[in-house]
Amino acid sequence: MKHFSVLVLVVASMLAASSSRAQFRDVGLGAGIGFGGIIGATDDLANNQTKFLARAFVRANIVNGVQAELGAGLGRMAGVNAADATRGNKDGSLSVSQLVPVDARLLLSPFSFEGWNPYLYAGVGVVHYDMENVPGNADPAVKTQGWVPYAPGGLGLQFRLDDQTMFEMSGGYNYAFNDKLNAITSTSQPNGTKKDAYWNFLVGLSVAGESGSADRDGDGLTNREEKELGTDRNVADSDGDGLSDGEEVHTTKTNPRRADSDGDGLNDREEVVQHKTDANKSDTDGDALSDGEEVARHGTDPLKSDTDNDALNDGIEVNRTTTNPTKADTDGDGLADGQEVNQYKTDPLKADTDAGSVNDGKEVAAHSNPLNPSDDVPKKPEIKVEVGKAIVLDGIVFTTGSAVIDPQSEDVLVQAFNTLDQNSDVQVEIRGYTDNVGNRKANLRLSQRRADSVKAWLAKKGIAPSRMGTKGFGPDNSIADNSTQEGRQKNRRIEFFRAK
Repeated sequence: MKHFSVLVLVVASMLAASSSRAQFRDVGLGAGIGFGGIIGATDDLANNQTKFLARAFVRANIVNGVQAELGAGLGRMAGVNAADATRGNKDGSLSVSQLVPVDARLLLSPFSFEGWNPYLYAGVGVVHYDMENVPGNADPAVKTQGWVPYAPGGLGLQFRLDDQTMFEMSGGYNYAFNDKLNAITSTSQPNGTKKDAYWNFLVGLSVAGESGSADRDGDGLTNREEKELGTDRNVADSDGDGLSDGEEVHTTKTNPRRADSDGDGLNDREEVVQHKTDANKSDTDGDALSDGEEVARHGTDPLKSDTDNDALNDGIEVNRTTTNPTKADTDGDGLADGQEVNQYKTDPLKADTDAGSVNDGKEVAAHSNPLNPSDDVPKKPEIKVEVGKAIVLDGIVFTTGSAVIDPQSEDVLVQAFNTLDQNSDVQVEIRGYTDNVGNRKANLRLSQRRADSVKAWLAKKGIAPSRMGTKGFGPDNSIADNSTQEGRQKNRRIEFFRAK
């Protein structure tokens, strides 16, 4: 009893000290067999002999670190009667019992190491004894065979040979709850122990299938989960996409049996790690281009629907306008592709949409129509005249006393022509004036002829005569002081009066 109590205390302390780090190998149903010996542990016998023991068992995992075991064995316990041994009569007092122990045990692995595994065991059971050689001082009240309850406890080591096979070594103490195993009792042997016991040691092999909760390939999925999913429990990354099956199921929610879950041309790891795209959505940014197309073919950003910020999304540029989705102004005309398509209706592939010699951007800046080639030639300098108002055509000079236009007047006359030519709806009255020197009637006639000369010049250039009227006012409506030469020069003038 003393030996058993010590062993129970050791086992209990190790059970209490074990922590969540303790991991018994996660296995399914298994079995094993061991061979070794028995040595009696009782004062009833002297010279306890080592006899053969064989034991077979089946095991099942309960939780990580704990297994249940059912086993049965066959062995012998032998020794010389202690009282006779002191008298030297060893042969005549030999006690031999055949033992058949049957028990249930719990195995605990307090620690886990690579390739090997220590464990403790304790249990309860019954042992059948059958006296093959009864000693001379056997208690006549004890039957030569029967069943005795007992409790085994001990230590063991497992060494991994492969995924299913372990080499095992174990040893323990087996405490019987009565004194009948060798037929010598405290009644027949006053100095003997009151309870029988024996030591045993075994070496052997155990095999076990994997538990459904095991993770053979270390990918974060149990064997049971892998079977349900159809993944390979021997390969951590069944589809070879660079993500373990467990990552795909628990983290990225992708298909662990398909390298490219969304079929966009990028494998799941490329999407998750490299491009940060959605591995379950073929078009992450919703621009009508798959993520794979954007990365491999177009060089666009699969996370940004409008890569070049031109107000056209990448899909429209590739499939509809055929513009460059990575260049905001495909034709280089100074207008973004989106402006051309949505605002100005110009061709984003053609810098000068109307082929009028000025590119679209310059036309927009100049407020001309980029769809009308006729306005591409810049307007010539003209004279701005408001309806109902007159403006002096400063710089028109005539030969003294005549209506002949001096050549130096050309620049001003050209501007007058431009005004009428570029504004076809304008109608004017050309007004002639003189200073107050000389006869009034003569000045009226001279001013009329000069107005007519200007009209004739413009008509000759192509302005319709019907758009121009003339009138001579002589010295009337002076705008300066006729008493000075400078004032008289200003009063000798031609005016445009815009009638329409």
